[in-house]
Amino acid sequence: MDTKSADSTFSGNFTDDQALADEISIASPAIQHFIADLCDKIDNLSKIGAALSAEHNLPVLLQMILEEARHFTNADGGTLYLMSDDGKWLNFAIVQTGSLNIRMGGTSGNPINWEPVPLYLPNGLPNHAMVSAYVALTGEIINIPDVYDVKGFDFTGTRAFDKNTGYRSKSMLVVPLRNYEDEIIGVLQILNAQDRHTGEVGPFSSTDQKLIVSLASQAAVAITNARLIHDLENLFESFIQVIASAIDEKSPYTGGHIERVAELTMLIAHKVNDINYGKYADFFMDEDNLKELRIAAWMHDIGKITTPEYVVDKATKLETIYDRINTIQARFEILKRDIKIELLEKYHSFKSEATEHKDSFLAEYAKNIQNLNEQFDFLRTANIGSEYMAPEKQERIRQLGKYEIEINGAKQPILTADEVANLCIPRGTLTDDERQIINNHVNVTIKMLEKLPYPKKLRRVPEFAGGHHERLDGSGYPKHIKDENLSVQAKIMALADIFEALTARDRPYKKGKTLSEAMQIMNFMARDRHIDPELFQIFVKEKIYLEYAKKFMDPSQIDEVNLDFSVMK
Repeated sequence: MDTKSADSTFSGNFTDDQALADEISIASPAIQHFIADLCDKIDNLSKIGAALSAEHNLPVLLQMILEEARHFTNADGGTLYLMSDDGKWLNFAIVQTGSLNIRMGGTSGNPINWEPVPLYLPNGLPNHAMVSAYVALTGEIINIPDVYDVKGFDFTGTRAFDKNTGYRSKSMLVVPLRNYEDEIIGVLQILNAQDRHTGEVGPFSSTDQKLIVSLASQAAVAITNARLIHDLENLFESFIQVIASAIDEKSPYTGGHIERVAELTMLIAHKVNDINYGKYADFFMDEDNLKELRIAAWMHDIGKITTPEYVVDKATKLETIYDRINTIQARFEILKRDIKIELLEKYHSFKSEATEHKDSFLAEYAKNIQNLNEQFDFLRTANIGSEYMAPEKQERIRQLGKYEIEINGAKQPILTADEVANLCIPRGTLTDDERQIINNHVNVTIKMLEKLPYPKKLRRVPEFAGGHHERLDGSGYPKHIKDENLSVQAKIMALADIFEALTARDRPYKKGKTLSEAMQIMNFMARDRHIDPELFQIFVKEKIYLEYAKKFMDPSQIDEVNLDFSVMK
């Protein structure tokens, strides 16, 4: 019975579900089956619409669209095309043929290597010969009962496919995918509608066409939303990486630090996910959790954007905008000049007796010059960040600071109080105040990150990024958080940050540690509960350190590591 005759059996005036049920109950079995099947399709269409809206993984979404279109119409095959960004091509996204067991694209694992469908001919005219291109260009719906008996379209490729596979392509329904701006973003093409009882291939009905048009509309919105979400996520992550790169570029000595920490953080995170032993055997981060951690790792030093370059780049103890050792050297040259002037004055004051005192004058002059050179060499050495300044050396600096020189008729110390303080730094190049400036970058990081309106899946980014300098024993900064209140993600980032800092070979104030040296230091830190001992055991056992070293460390730094650390003892 056709649809038209079916419609004449009913009044078509359904005011509620009960009225509809009453009308169906008095209909013939065939009509009842038709109506029930139609209601089932409409119900499924509603459900698939909700499912499409909830799915944001584009390959999964595209596959779902084609499979549901085939399911609605009992079609044997189908193809889903997506419009290229320049609007000149239709790219194959999903291809399926049930009877031939062909599944390509989507999540099938089988790539589609076919050339895209051109929308325009070499002469610039629209390609109306290929049905998919025609639909993409015109927005029309094409419903063909038999592709072997149709004029106006070129099905040479379809015939060649049939000849090679023994298949018989027949009915075809081709529908455009329009987004909310009424732009065509793709084409849905389904093939060979099969009778659900006999399996015989027939044309797509008008009901099928209406359902597929409705599905295509929902699919286009879902695809657009998925792409928009994906593009926004890419934009967000790219923006983060641009900021991170800008921070690294502020300092020629720390370029790449953030990228290396981010990569090592994720390397550790994936290994923690994979293990089935120890404290973290049951700890698992899904894709959203991993993305949240990755973003936190890229943003962990964002506060350094406010840190003065002269502090970040302080290669020597006297360096500010420039290395003040050169200024001190100039003062020593003034002292040498004064000594030379004093020599000449003595020489002339003795007049005739000067000749017999000449040698003693010169000897005294040479001794004084040698003494100044030795004192300055000591200061030059003390200025180096890697030089340990023992208490006696610090006292010598203070005594040297009492030397006076005369400039413009006024006497002044050869070393200022600030220069003395900097030269007396026991280790490294930073004073306590400068170290506080460096440490403050974490407070700034937290402050900046907490101002961002994160989606729910990223709400812990400030916590993870802001905890990478905390220690399990509470001696870290800035909040002195202890083990039980530290997230696993923050502990992972702390381990990655320390290992990168120890092995980095681009720091001006120290050379990069060898692998064995760095691992030994971290072993001590694990024993002292500065870093997580369990995570460090994973770092050792899974040889994460070696995987990182091969990619980022100089071959000369990679030496043999004794793996028997016994960090829990």
